[in-house]
Amino acid sequence: MQKQTYHVRNATLDEFDEVGKLMIRGYSQLEGFSTESEQPEYHKMLASIGELTKKPNTELLIAISSTNKIAGAIVYFSDMSSYGSGGTATLEANASGFRLLAVDHDARGHGIGELLINECIDKAKAINQEQVIIHSTRFMQVAWKIYEKLGFERSEDLDFMQGSLPVFGFRLKL
Repeated sequence: MQKQTYHVRNATLDEFDEVGKLMIRGYSQLEGFSTESEQPEYHKMLASIGELTKKPNTELLIAISSTNKIAGAIVYFSDMSSYGSGGTATLEANASGFRLLAVDHDARGHGIGELLINECIDKAKAINQEQVIIHSTRFMQVAWKIYEKLGFERSEDLDFMQGSLPVFGFRLKL
């Protein structure tokens, strides 16, 4: 059996629904993650993830396998004004960010998350940004190890509360 290889590119319009389903599957498997009845708007946003690309400076990036299967996705913001979080992150100048990293369950452990994050970092460097900003929650601590491995540091000044859910900021100086 041939080993899968992956590359990153922008999702096309006809892939948006599939990426939305991947997002919902990926996030729903996280221990303690809210159900659709608990946070219907969040689940609706995940399902219609492609809609975020209508914002300026926003790209939906996907990791595609050599067999043309979507293995993961992430939303990249080349300008924080489009980032759409609570707290002060949207006011950060000379910064890019990403949100909503999801990897298909069957593709976990193959470096897909790191591949997508590195693509975001490379995009930020290409436009001479000074930093990359991200947020995460305790439900997504599995990704924190990747963030820290890549040089992201906790940045409490970016923390905020989304309802009763604490959201934690991270920053990577470029």
